[in-house]
Amino acid sequence: MFDLIVIIRVPDDAEVTLVADALARMRPLCLAEDGCVSWEAYQSHEEPGRFVLVERWASRGHWEAHDAGDAIQKIYIPEIMPRIEREVHPSSLIRSRPE
Repeated sequence: MFDLIVIIRVPDDAEVTLVADALARMRPLCLAEDGCVSWEAYQSHEEPGRFVLVERWASRGHWEAHDAGDAIQKIYIPEIMPRIEREVHPSSLIRSRPE
């Protein structure tokens, strides 16, 4: 598995709804991609201009191929990227260890 956390901040309050709507449109496209296990976008209640994407891919290769898909090419790059600041964090799930 390849897990990814993306933290997004929308500096302009007037663009928060545009970004939220675009992320909602991305979800079904991402979920339909080969190797996408799960894809969720969360919006902060405390800071509406802050979003967290939690993605799980079957492999890093599947995530890398995702860059060529419609979700990225037709929504993320043209509609979201010009409006945001972001941090991308390939991550590992922490699980309890047997004692």
